[in-house]
Amino acid sequence: MKILVCDPISPKGIELLQQRPEFEVVVLPKRLTEAELLPIVDDVAAMVVRSETKVTAKVIAAARQLRVVGRAGVGVDNVDVEAATQRGVVVMNTPGGNTISTAELSFTMLLSLARKVPQAHLSMAAGKWDRKQFQGTELAGKTLGVLGMGRIGGEVARRAVAFGMKVLAYDPFLTEARARSLGVQLVADLDNVYRDADFITVHMPVTDQTKGMLNAAAFAKMKPKVAIVNCARGEIIVEADLITALDSGKVAAAALDVFSVEPLPAEHPFRKHPGIVLTPHLGASTQEAQEKCGIEVAEVIAGYLVTGEVRNAVNLPYLDSKTYEQVKPYLVLGEKLGKLLAQVASAQADRLHITYGGKAQELQNIDPITRAILLGFLSRAAVRDLNNVNVRSIASTLGLTVEEKRSSEPVTFNEWLHVQVFRGEEKISSAGGTFFGSPDNPRIVRVFSQPTEIVPAGVVLLLQNKDRPGIVGYLGTLMSRHNVNIASMSLSRDTAGGQALTVLNLDSVPPAEVMDEIQRDPDISNVHVVKL
Repeated sequence: MKILVCDPISPKGIELLQQRPEFEVVVLPKRLTEAELLPIVDDVAAMVVRSETKVTAKVIAAARQLRVVGRAGVGVDNVDVEAATQRGVVVMNTPGGNTISTAELSFTMLLSLARKVPQAHLSMAAGKWDRKQFQGTELAGKTLGVLGMGRIGGEVARRAVAFGMKVLAYDPFLTEARARSLGVQLVADLDNVYRDADFITVHMPVTDQTKGMLNAAAFAKMKPKVAIVNCARGEIIVEADLITALDSGKVAAAALDVFSVEPLPAEHPFRKHPGIVLTPHLGASTQEAQEKCGIEVAEVIAGYLVTGEVRNAVNLPYLDSKTYEQVKPYLVLGEKLGKLLAQVASAQADRLHITYGGKAQELQNIDPITRAILLGFLSRAAVRDLNNVNVRSIASTLGLTVEEKRSSEPVTFNEWLHVQVFRGEEKISSAGGTFFGSPDNPRIVRVFSQPTEIVPAGVVLLLQNKDRPGIVGYLGTLMSRHNVNIASMSLSRDTAGGQALTVLNLDSVPPAEVMDEIQRDPDISNVHVVKL
């Protein structure tokens, strides 16, 4: 089997591959373009890349024997994962290799901002001796806001605590228990971090929720003279807004390793701004990180090609065809249940209890379904490269435990999935689902311990209300007035005149004024717009 090493990796990683008699290892002397790769990949079983080589759909199509692409690093932006999945090619990365190196760079940036080391060096190199200009501040006793408490954010927090800093951790999916173990204070409201932090460091992936989150509005809420560090992704910061905040003095300084466009354009205003420290995306650029990533990528590729073992896959893990056909409908239903609960349950849940009932408890392999539920539940978390292979370990990192139960107790439906969300011993939400008629017709049939019927697709409005005459007409009229079409409606109540659950499948997201009016009604509570 031919393995094509397209980008430079640790020699130890290459040696591990060369030691296997099954492999023919070809190391390219330089990075090749797509056009240059196409003629040489026909008989390649595996490709090893870093961030330079682009494994495009055309390359994947030309590599007719390709079985696996190994990325020595975390991000797989340079690999067409969808095309690989369609071809049955596994894409694997090495998510743990650069954790320490990126955390240490982030802390180096903090120290550089606090003590103005880069600026002082430039002054000295220019022949000056200006001690007063570079008076700094101590980290001890200061407050650090950590946005995103995954592997890297957690390591930065550990170092900050060791330096005597107070750490405010913002991560909607970090539990209180995990926060206590790290010695940090969990903060549910991001505005509180902005208000109190002297330094803010970013460790979030780019998602719809995080892209551009550090913008003019965010800077306006921050403590005067705050310092910003970003070694995560450049798109998280609106760069023009950061320049404005620096010029106004609201932000005292910033240290950036990542940028919206890389390489950073030569004429970019960041390059000339005296309040900014810049590095050229060096997060993983240490000898140790490159060696770890090189060895790890060699191990995962060898394991897959020789034994079929799948580790750190970013696309679907392997399932034999029989098992896949059995669990496929439950994967869809499970992920929808997880997504719904992620949007209606309060943050800082620390336990999911999943019950498999009816025919579901007879399934031989329920692990893929549990992973699908977790994937849906954590889809809104600030987690980089979340997939159903790493989702269990990420849940554990965030302090979220999972309990699975096969129940033979009688149930109303032939198939039954039920997910309960807990914080400590308090159940904070729950939802259950089944199939109507056929496996391709899933329904969510229980929410907040009340019966309902929800088509798990599109926009769903859920609310609890006092059982009173006119609620249905009121909601219908309100939606009509704002041109929001109701696709379906489900109503249930516990007792006449008691508590009712109303669910609307909508064709579009209701505008803010609709939500404001609904929430002003004293008989309506627990209002959620859920996107499934």
